[in-house]
Amino acid sequence: MLKVGVLGAGHLGKIHLRLLNESKKYELVGFYDADNSNGEKVSTEFGYTYFNNLDDLMDAVDVVDIVTPTLSHYDCAKKAIEKRKHIFIEKPITHTLEEANALLSLEAEYGVKGQVGHVERFNPAFTSVKHAIKDPMFIEAHRLAEFNPRGTDVPVVLDLMIHDIDAILSVVNSEVIQVNASGVSVISQSPDIANARIEFANGCVANLTASRISLKNMRKSRFFQKDAYISVDFLEKKVEVVKMKDAPKAPGDFDMILQNAEGIKKQIYFENPAIETNNAILDELESFADAINNNSTPVVSLKQGTQALKVALQIIAAFNPSKI
Repeated sequence: MLKVGVLGAGHLGKIHLRLLNESKKYELVGFYDADNSNGEKVSTEFGYTYFNNLDDLMDAVDVVDIVTPTLSHYDCAKKAIEKRKHIFIEKPITHTLEEANALLSLEAEYGVKGQVGHVERFNPAFTSVKHAIKDPMFIEAHRLAEFNPRGTDVPVVLDLMIHDIDAILSVVNSEVIQVNASGVSVISQSPDIANARIEFANGCVANLTASRISLKNMRKSRFFQKDAYISVDFLEKKVEVVKMKDAPKAPGDFDMILQNAEGIKKQIYFENPAIETNNAILDELESFADAINNNSTPVVSLKQGTQALKVALQIIAAFNPSKI
């Protein structure tokens, strides 16, 4: 079992602590929190070992799980890598692209592995159809959330939209060539609602909307490709797959047939992939253990986390300052 320590015992940090404590692939050594009173409180309430010295915890583990505020990601990760510890780091990977690129260099220099916590990659709805998403040419994503003060220290792009950016980059095998975006601050000092249009070199276009001031929650993406439409509901964990194929010469009474202006007939049919219930956070943490043990590439590598951050920052840079 890999010895692991958690940095940060906030809302998400406590979830990580619980799951790592339950995991059969890790041995939870303890955790560190910069707020000593919170660290003592969490230790007393849940029984996890609290380290009030960061170096002591890092020296005692094989893997460092970084669940601290984004601004501290780089410093924590740099220290861990220089101690030759593998790192799991929550999204976004870092606060700046320069910091992310520096971590990539450190990862290679010290020969450790890193994974970024883009948890939607492990959403069972997405994993059930990811193999069927091939060369999408138009993608539409909506990620809407009711207002929650937690996370409003960063723009909604880094708080919410980055989930969809990463998922889209994982299925579009092409370079981003153009980004247009608009963002508006309503309650926070940073944008609370944003829309972005991402154009890829292969002609694919992705239209993303994210809001943290919605009256309802929604996390849905739709992928359009030749002869197929795929809808993924990340929130309800449901999928809808509609495909087309050449119509049979003698269609059945209940076959759905479409004919275009050129007289070509297509049959519409539906697929219902099996969706297995899972805990996506536990899956991403344990997949990282597998990558370490098998010396394989993590599902969401530091490079991929850096690519998602790069596009997110391009979107933020495209906002009209007078509208924010």
